[in-house]
Amino acid sequence: MHSGSKFITLATAAAIALAACTSSATPAPTSAPAAAALKGALTVWHSYGSGAGTEAAALKTVTDKISKANGDLKLTIQDVKFDDLFKKFELEAASGGGPDLFIAPNDSLGKEARAGLFKDITAQLTGKLPNASQVSIDGSKVDGKFYMVPESLKAVAMYYDKSKVTTAPATTDDLLKAVKAGTVKAGFDAHSSYHSFGWWAAFGGQLMDASGKCTADTTGVADAYKYFQDLQAAGAKWYDKYDDLAADFKSGKINLIVDGPWASGGYKEALKDNLAVAPMPAGPKGPSKPLTGVDGWYINSNSKNADVAIAFALEMVKAENEQVFVDTAGHIPADTTIKISDPITLKFGEAVKNGFPRPQIAALDNFWGNFDNALALVIQKNTDAKTAATDACTAMNKANNIK
Repeated sequence: MHSGSKFITLATAAAIALAACTSSATPAPTSAPAAAALKGALTVWHSYGSGAGTEAAALKTVTDKISKANGDLKLTIQDVKFDDLFKKFELEAASGGGPDLFIAPNDSLGKEARAGLFKDITAQLTGKLPNASQVSIDGSKVDGKFYMVPESLKAVAMYYDKSKVTTAPATTDDLLKAVKAGTVKAGFDAHSSYHSFGWWAAFGGQLMDASGKCTADTTGVADAYKYFQDLQAAGAKWYDKYDDLAADFKSGKINLIVDGPWASGGYKEALKDNLAVAPMPAGPKGPSKPLTGVDGWYINSNSKNADVAIAFALEMVKAENEQVFVDTAGHIPADTTIKISDPITLKFGEAVKNGFPRPQIAALDNFWGNFDNALALVIQKNTDAKTAATDACTAMNKANNIK
């Protein structure tokens, strides 16, 4: 979406600026007063096993620390594959089950909050997030109410192996030429509108107008899709499975991908000092604008231990605990006082700052499936780019009862 999108108001632009990560010169945060001991049993879900492993390691470090400090707290921690997380939660919560809380991005925040699956925690968070960026706060709310404890922010950027790609492509033309020349061996996810969304703005593409009506059919989304087909024809590889994409980048079969900060730990282990990050290339209509999302802790409205779950979530995002996720797993913290020194993480902080904040209006619920399908058709079936964008937009508007 270009900078004139009606979704990006002056207030939102200011909020994005506040989300910029702090430099290594930022003073280390001071510890908060000790909280009351946590007591009871909590079932906790996460999807950190779906990534590079460093997030799971950070989670274990912090939860082990919390468990040791709270002897009467029993944690049952379950790793759920990310592709199944929201569906599994919806299914179990609908019948009165599910975990007490889980951590995930705000992809489905609006949908599941409006369905009554999350607890409204507005009152419990009053005064508890003094250092949270405005983007993280806004991204944790639906209709003005908190349904999530913000933990970190994320947006995708371009990873590359600087031993093989000496200069990161700055524009879409640069990238296409490099792929054709064989100097860049690029790989992309063929099923993820999240990963590919940032390219839309580079071609003038917009998803919705201020009313929630899909406008992808009349803006530059089809041009972005056509560019994807051109990249594929030039030799770029589009992957059916994210895990295969990540594995090939680690092994050196490809040397440039678009991915998020959650994968940085594994890529660092594989590429060592050859790993580098740059913004997604700018296009003929301006810079790319990846979706800026917020990860946070959701409290199940069915939880019998909701107060303990909220207290646990707040403990997890305390500065000294979140610092572990920043240092170990490359998280961009919601807390603006937390120190970031790693250059890769700092680059993702820039991506977060320059991205497009994910809106939480109800119309967004019908974006994901329709446009994931459109992307797959464009890449796998060579469907006409304009037709794919128009059909997805029509289906989205129909599902939202918008004419």
